[in-house]
Amino acid sequence: MRNGPSLVLRGTFIGSLVVSLMGWLLASTIRILPKTEVAYAASAPTPTGQDLAKNTQPGQTGQDCGVSASYPDGILQWCAIITGVASQAGLSPDLVAAVMLQESGGDASAYSASGAVGLMQVMPRDGLAADFQCPNGPCFASRPTIAELQDPRYNVEYGTHMLARLVAKLGDLREALKAYGPIGMGYSYADRVLAIYERYR
Repeated sequence: MRNGPSLVLRGTFIGSLVVSLMGWLLASTIRILPKTEVAYAASAPTPTGQDLAKNTQPGQTGQDCGVSASYPDGILQWCAIITGVASQAGLSPDLVAAVMLQESGGDASAYSASGAVGLMQVMPRDGLAADFQCPNGPCFASRPTIAELQDPRYNVEYGTHMLARLVAKLGDLREALKAYGPIGMGYSYADRVLAIYERYR
């Protein structure tokens, strides 16, 4: 029993060290954005619905999976799509997978209470989302329809390119994720996605 307090103190110190290290890793991820991601997204044109439709082709079987195998099966089933689209957009496949896990858990039929659709939970121009009004009219008037966003590949392409444009515009991954997420959540959405990204990649 003489060693009891010493072991407790040692365990407390190690626990504090682990928590501090995890905090440092998360802070580093938030502050550092690879220049290649920003440069690619900045030079990429904003995709239109027609542009994305051209890329909506079945089958990327045989393509290497760029998503970490530690992600749940619900996400890994979309690995070929995530890998190809993330590469086009200049983003990490693991980052796109983290957004997907947070948004839909890999459920292509997901439909939120606010009207967001599919794997990346994109707000469409119709359905419940049509009721959201901005100063110049409907907030999502330029978005695809629910029917378009129900196609898994199209949904991932649209959501990923939207995130890439936000990264290019804001110059910071955490800010981009905050803007991508639901209105009114502040940085909590961004921090959840970044925590998933760190956990699974």
